[in-house]
Amino acid sequence: MSPFPRQLRWFTVAVFAVAVGAELFLARREGLPSAGALAVLAGLVLLSAQMLVRLRDGVLLSPGLGVCMAAIVVFRDEQSLLGAMLVCSLLAVRPSYFSKASWGWLPFNAGVSALSFLAAALVYGTLPSATTGSALYFVLTAIPAAFAYMLVAWALLLLSYVVEGTSSWREVLGGLLPSGAEVLPFAVLGFLLGRLYLSLGPAVMLLIIVPILIAREMFASYMRVKESHDETVGMLIRALEAKDRYTSGHSERVADYARYVGEELNFMPARLERLRFAALMHDIGKLVVPNQLLNKPGRLTPEEFAHVRVHEKVSVQMLSHIDFLRPIAAASDSDHTRFDPDDPDHPIEPYIVMIADAYDAMTSTRAYRKALSQDVAFRELRDKAGIQFHPACVEALIHAIEQRGEKHGDGFERDAEFDNAPVAGLGSAGLGDLLENEASETSPSS
Repeated sequence: MSPFPRQLRWFTVAVFAVAVGAELFLARREGLPSAGALAVLAGLVLLSAQMLVRLRDGVLLSPGLGVCMAAIVVFRDEQSLLGAMLVCSLLAVRPSYFSKASWGWLPFNAGVSALSFLAAALVYGTLPSATTGSALYFVLTAIPAAFAYMLVAWALLLLSYVVEGTSSWREVLGGLLPSGAEVLPFAVLGFLLGRLYLSLGPAVMLLIIVPILIAREMFASYMRVKESHDETVGMLIRALEAKDRYTSGHSERVADYARYVGEELNFMPARLERLRFAALMHDIGKLVVPNQLLNKPGRLTPEEFAHVRVHEKVSVQMLSHIDFLRPIAAASDSDHTRFDPDDPDHPIEPYIVMIADAYDAMTSTRAYRKALSQDVAFRELRDKAGIQFHPACVEALIHAIEQRGEKHGDGFERDAEFDNAPVAGLGSAGLGDLLENEASETSPSS
């Protein structure tokens, strides 16, 4: 566990004080919850809180979240919000917090958990009661309660990062949003477990340990697979970076632009992840292309151009031999990325990667010319829309960049690799403009 940051001391005091104040208010209004239910559920939360699963971006998730949702169902039957708060605050009790450097995380997470699950309990309390209703009803009621929990928890976490000053709220939110889909299964399971408790009595809660362990192990296994995928892609990117630093930076930027388009087109998280992999890997075949050809400042000969084009086939072959990358292998082949209006069933992902690739090529300094302006790049994309580029993807990228207020291209580059590049040039690796009359028919590429 990382040391507790000094910047969060007063923020933690405030959050913990609000949580304790709410508990004292509820104790006075409602009285104390049932000791039996409190003991059983508290014990299960303490046990499951030690079974952490690490999500992407370092976010931790415990199957104790499911027990807390069960507590919300159980204590609603007793009309006790206090019981749910007390049980759920125990999610913060972990051995790693009992150290001199990290103890501050204990009141911080206890306060955040207590207030977040209080919000979930309040939302659930407004819904019609149905302790003997169908399982579908409990699944449906878990959704608004889970959203209430996430809304308060994320708001407090975002505010803590603002107070700490280490990350922007946009970066933090980007890391938290994918975890929403991973919270919902635990919430639904918890509501169903709460229903079992009310139907069969406290003894049935002993059986909860088994599904908790199974759910945790399945989810941990899923995250391990995700991590192995990320490590595979990271290894290939590092190999590309070792060969040609510019190409690696280019792939990262293409992945960002592709994600912008995917978000504009309302891609689901899993599809966005595949698109990101496709964008990162689209140039991996350049590992077999000599650097003097990739960065040649003058015109390529036909033989050199044919040699460079080999990287597309190599990319496809490499990705096709990796199971989880096989579906996006075609995104590396220009024969499959040029827009074809007569093929409505063509996957859109290769078109997205092509547009992101072309935009970064135009707005980046290359060995053969300095970066073009953003306006010129936008105009070029729109001029080729419907002919070479997918029109909807072009507009999605431009809209996303303008909405973010980002500026790229001439005058806005962070690290240009080729300081001595001319203002205008003939073109080089991957551009395809071997002849003067071909230059007007092709567009910049990687």
